[in-house]
Amino acid sequence: MDIYLKNSLTNSKEKFEPLKEGEVLMYNCGPTVYNYAHIGNLRSYIFADSLRRMFEWNNYKVKQVINITDVGHLTSDGDIGEDKVEKEAKKEGKSAKDITKFYTESFFEDLDKLNIPKNQIEFPRASDYIQKQKEMICILEEKNFTYKTEDGIYFNTSKYPEYKNLFGINRTMLDEEFARVIPASGKKNHLDFALWKFSKPEDKRLQQWESPNDERMGFPGWHIECSAMVKELLGETIDIHTGGTDHIPVHHTNEIAQSICANEKPLAKYWLHNAFLNVEAEKMSKSEGNFIRLQSIIDQKINPLAFRYLILTAHYSSQLQFSWDALKGSETALNKIHTKLEEFEQNSDESNEKDLVNTKEKFTKFINDNLDTPKALALVWEIIKDENISPSDKKTLILDFDKILGLDLGKKNTVTISKELKKMIESRDEARENKDWQTSDRLRKDIENMGFEVKDTEEGTQIYKK
Repeated sequence: MDIYLKNSLTNSKEKFEPLKEGEVLMYNCGPTVYNYAHIGNLRSYIFADSLRRMFEWNNYKVKQVINITDVGHLTSDGDIGEDKVEKEAKKEGKSAKDITKFYTESFFEDLDKLNIPKNQIEFPRASDYIQKQKEMICILEEKNFTYKTEDGIYFNTSKYPEYKNLFGINRTMLDEEFARVIPASGKKNHLDFALWKFSKPEDKRLQQWESPNDERMGFPGWHIECSAMVKELLGETIDIHTGGTDHIPVHHTNEIAQSICANEKPLAKYWLHNAFLNVEAEKMSKSEGNFIRLQSIIDQKINPLAFRYLILTAHYSSQLQFSWDALKGSETALNKIHTKLEEFEQNSDESNEKDLVNTKEKFTKFINDNLDTPKALALVWEIIKDENISPSDKKTLILDFDKILGLDLGKKNTVTISKELKKMIESRDEARENKDWQTSDRLRKDIENMGFEVKDTEEGTQIYKK
């Protein structure tokens, strides 16, 4: 079955045609490890994971890279401000390596909790590819796409005329806006961007290297790391490049410009971008201080996979409003799926091959249509409610679909039972055995008020987290 993807570069849905039959080369813009990832950031990696799972479902072999930015990302996209890692290191009185190691490990822990397999992904660090970044800068210098100012080596966007209209954005207006709010710093054009910044002696940087074709010490710009690592790890042209929509106007535009001018080839065939996760109608961001960590969800005793479920309820290209009520609703839905799967497990009816094939084709059609996870999730609920599909087939289909959804539905939905709760369950079982329905009903309500759903089975009282 054909796959269709919405290409941000052309603003159109296109049939996916790989560079090499049966293989997908995919690069996902990764975190800048100076702080914890917030759940808005994590939406990008759930999206990237879902995308990889979709290709694997279609029997593609996927080579996936998520970069770790541990140097060069300044506090402004306009090449001014402090390096985010350096700023945090000074604030905490630690080395840059200590800062990036700590927050990288925290990021990896979040991926584990969201059921995103790390062993299928390569995570290169920008600081490990300094030489490759310098080599690309030297190529751009040789081709006369650069110039030097007092503070760095800049890419001259006027030498690449297509720059001003990439992603359908009129950058003439953006150029005028930059002129108003960003000092020129010796730039020939306000849209020109730093490939390399020279260190200021008074800054006493923690991370710096000898500059390309220059005796001064310095560090790479934010954008060059992605172009250099894509080329080194995946090739000059890849199938898919992803990131948040905030990367489109500057970061991804700059990546395209420097890569095409250095390699004389397109950087990626398909550019895919996920929309923002908003809190109180505003984009979640660290600078605004309105971000929520995955650990915040766990601290509320909510399954982190309920957050993954919530993300899947909206199309990746649509903005999603986060609220605690919506998250709790997602956890309730996830728990109900677990409960239904356990019910289906008790049945041993025969399978209907036609039902399996037809429903699986319907699911594949949804995910192959620009990764339509809301329709895929809705189909799961249709299956659960469909009386014409046998329980055993329902279980088979839903667990098969979880290869895409990544909700870990094959695991038992276990609940940690306190001594108090255990005693209440035992007392209720005793009351039911003695046909003391009044006590049984009272205990049911008490257990439900503690946040659990009660189900009566032949084995006794079973509880599930609401």
